[in-house]
Order: sequence, then structure tokens, then C-alpha cells
Amino acid sequence: MATDVQRFGGKTAIVTGAGGGIGEAYARALHAEGANVVIAELNDEAGQAVADDLGDRALFVSTDVADPESTDAMATATVDAFGGIDHLVNNAAIFGDMELAGLTNVDYDYLDRFMKVNMMGALHCTRSVMRPMGKGGGGSIVNQSSTAAWMGISGFYGLAKAGINFLTTSLAHELGHRNIRINAIAPGPTDTAAMNKQVPEAFQDPMVAALAIKRLGQPGDHVGPVLFMLSDEAGWMTGHVMAVDGGQITRI
Repeated sequence: MATDVQRFGGKTAIVTGAGGGIGEAYARALHAEGANVVIAELNDEAGQAVADDLGDRALFVSTDVADPESTDAMATATVDAFGGIDHLVNNAAIFGDMELAGLTNVDYDYLDRFMKVNMMGALHCTRSVMRPMGKGGGGSIVNQSSTAAWMGISGFYGLAKAGINFLTTSLAHELGHRNIRINAIAPGPTDTAAMNKQVPEAFQDPMVAALAIKRLGQPGDHVGPVLFMLSDEAGWMTGHVMAVDGGQITRI
């Protein structure tokens, strides 16, 4: 993605789960707008491939967001490489390989791991970056939520994303005195390899038919909103969850 806009020149951004899908799109867009970009990814091969392709100003850091020690190491490696941290996108999640089960029958050990990644991972990463971010004068964070947070039919996936929404609003107040803004994006159904594994093609047509804009989202549809929320253009915006969903969810 090439652009003449350089809103993030001289800034450093961490994107978790950036080895593919929507997270990779975020990382590439930030890099194109001048940021130093850290690809914080559990899949070493995928994460390194993205960093290698981006080249200068890109660094892969093997990261398990479920482990606070790993996210602390992620933050340390970022500061060591680029001198500070300005932006964080909490995108990492278990989704494409997510087990199909309900809240009443999901295995408890699996649920514990799932929530550590999909909900607590955002908190771990935020706590790891907040001090260096604050020392640099502040910064901005965007969490990856989902329209599933409002649908009430998505079991433990929706539960984790509802938790992300609460974390976003609560942390916005806790971090405001550090000049750190935190918002979230809630994507609707988006055409990625992960979604195509979870939602068979036969179920995608009726899902699209229910949208106001009759198509699946693309990773690029989420890039503009996320970069806006990270940028100084959203300098008086915090604690907000923005649905980018083709009209899947209507809130009045």
C-alpha cells in the first residue's frame, strides 16, 4: 500500500497478530505512512515474512499475548530497536481455528486459553506499553473488537469481544492522565482466510444479504478507521468503539 500521507513519520507502532489477515493490513498501512512497525506475532514464520517484506523500519518480535512476560519482552524489544512506543494495535486473537462450542459445553481449559488471548491479551499488551508510551509524552491504542460483542449469539467469542469493549472504555479513563488514548474498532464479517474457515460459503450469502452494504468487508475497509483513531486527527477521541460492518449492527 503506497501513500503520500505520512501521519506516522518518526513514530513507532506495534501491531499484534500482524502475520496475516487484517493485522497484516494494519501493519503495512502504518509502515506506508512512515511508522516504524513491530510485527508482534506468535507464528514466527508468518511474522518474520511480513517484517522481511516490509524491510527497513520493520521488526518481527515473537509474542504470545496471553503471557505478560512475553508482552513485556515485546515492549522492551521495541524500545531497544526504535527508542520508544507511540502506538499499539491489539489485533491478535484466536479465530480461524476457534473451536465450535457454546458457553455451556466448551472445555474449561480451552476457554481459559481463549480468554487469555482474545480478551486479556489486550490488557497485557496495554500494561506492557503504557509506561514507555507515557514517558514519550503519550500515544494511542486501538483494540480489535467485533460486532459479535453486540449480537448475543456468538458464545465465548462474543463474550471476549464484549470484554474488549469494556476494557476500552475503562482503560480510556485510567490512561487519560498519561496522555494515552484508547479506542476500538468492531469489524463486521470480513473476507479473510480465518473467516472463511469459520463460516462456510453456504452461510455467507444470507449473512451478506442482511447487511445494508451487500458485500463482505475487506481488510482494507478497516485500515482507514484504525489509522484515523491512532492519529492526531482523533486527538480528542477516547473510549469509543467504532463499528465498521457494512451496516450489520444498527445502534441508535
